Amino acid sequence: MESRHRARQSLGDTFMTDRPWNVELDAIEKLFDALTEVAFFVKDRDGRYVAVNNTLARRCGLRSKTDILGKTVMDVHPRPLAAAYEEQDRQVIQGGATIHKHLELHLYPNRRRGWCLTHKTPLRNEQGEIVGLVGTSQDLGLVDEQHPVYRQVARIAERIRENFHLQLNLNELAREEGLSLARVERLFQKVFHYSPRQLLLQSRLEGALALIEAHPGRSIADIARECGYTDHSAFSRQFKAMTGYTPSQFRNGSRPAPVAFSPVSCAVHAA
Repeated sequence: MESRHRARQSLGDTFMTDRPWNVELDAIEKLFDALTEVAFFVKDRDGRYVAVNNTLARRCGLRSKTDILGKTVMDVHPRPLAAAYEEQDRQVIQGGATIHKHLELHLYPNRRRGWCLTHKTPLRNEQGEIVGLVGTSQDLGLVDEQHPVYRQVARIAERIRENFHLQLNLNELAREEGLSLARVERLFQKVFHYSPRQLLLQSRLEGALALIEAHPGRSIADIARECGYTDHSAFSRQFKAMTGYTPSQFRNGSRPAPVAFSPVSCAVHAA
């Protein structure tokens, strides 16, 4: 306990000064330690772990929670996954985003890839300034044994994530795996708590966010086309439904706050 307190105290004094964080975090950690399928974490403004539960330590292949404190995602996760997690943290801490029900891949302790639903929200001090973030990541399970067609459904999910920029036909993806679209949709909801269309929408909008930030000189219409949209107005509606601002506002920095990053909330606007 003493070593953990020293680690936290060295991490971001701003994060700690406004209220008795150490006492509160210890109590919250104990609650989340009882949840074996939910990873819990708190990070400071620099993305360093301030508090975690045992599930996150196991997910990272570490023996103790203290092995994570003070480190960033780049220190404890494989680099391709860590880069995506770091970008999420940046959106939350710098942009005030709230990420809700975000379907993504992670590694289990046996180094097999698995799926999880991630939630992240900013932590603010008494002055309303963002001083870090708090989040959870729910394991969706090593479900090969529970769902005999899991591998087929997982392949469809990965193809959607990798080929979102193409004009994907979900019926064809299902048929190539020997399944009907109706069954794929039921299995997606059962396994991922998500629909295939929601995953496609999430992937396209994530791709658009990355391109807008990486290429500020490119037109919004070109970026929409590259991400698989044939209707520019539909893209703008979905982008605003997900982020709370238009693509142009996002690029120019004139952004209302806060952002609610949730493809589920804007799925009804899908073209």
